[in-house]
Amino acid sequence: MTRESPDQALIEQFLDSLWLERGLARNTLESYRRDLGAFSEWLDSQGQSLLTVHRQDLTGWLAYRMSRGIKARSTARALSCLRSLYRYLLRESRITEDPTLRIENPKLGRPLPDTLTEADVERLLDAPDVSTPIGFRDRTMLEILYASGLRVTELVTLRVTDVNVRQGVVRVIGKGSKERLVPLGEEAIDWYMRYLREARPALLKKNLAEDAVFPSNQGRPMTRQTFWHRIKEHARTAGIRRKLSPHTLRHAFATHLLNHGADLRVVQLLLGHSDLSTTQIYTHVAQHRMKELHRTHHPRA
Repeated sequence: MTRESPDQALIEQFLDSLWLERGLARNTLESYRRDLGAFSEWLDSQGQSLLTVHRQDLTGWLAYRMSRGIKARSTARALSCLRSLYRYLLRESRITEDPTLRIENPKLGRPLPDTLTEADVERLLDAPDVSTPIGFRDRTMLEILYASGLRVTELVTLRVTDVNVRQGVVRVIGKGSKERLVPLGEEAIDWYMRYLREARPALLKKNLAEDAVFPSNQGRPMTRQTFWHRIKEHARTAGIRRKLSPHTLRHAFATHLLNHGADLRVVQLLLGHSDLSTTQIYTHVAQHRMKELHRTHHPRA
């Protein structure tokens, strides 16, 4: 049996405290665990540990990452995780000085999120074969995703009790265990109601007690990875060539709302962003799209 190292034990204690204090999602905690584990391994190769780190060790680690061609955004995320770790260790009196102080974040550009045109979305929504239970399920998931702007994880973890058809809203527990109510719209509700009657019973098989809205074809809750593979398959069917991500329809939801005059703060609430600056990226997407249209169609562009 492999014995847990002091650094590994420290990382797990820190992650436990994060989970208790902030209720972070499992995917976020796993990301922190990978970043901290990689940093701990590098420190070990330098004859150091998490509790003996100095500022120059951190700058050496940043230089090491840069030499390996690791993206600045990834390094900034890992550095943010380290800042949280060392604030925790300082609070717990495990260290006397925070080595992350006066360490500057890597300079980041502001890449625009990948999104789809409204015509692209229509083709994607039409791609699943709704004559089959799986295809009907996928169409309904895509309809709800585009109508509500949910994260894929929020979508696949929906329970039947989370959807209030009478009020036309879905109850979502997002990042940080924050709850929000998101309207669905008539089209998505219509697909949802038909799906419950015509497709979901066939997917559940004998697992009638399962309350996941969107079970797999084995009657168990679907994973986000499985649904992401389904999206890519339907995108190929629809002839969509542009790069997609699990957030593509979420981005399309926000961008299309703004294109049609929605208020930025309303979009912020619908997406579950705690900070308006996170939502503001979509104004850049909308402006970028307007410039493209002007350049393409104006006779003097």
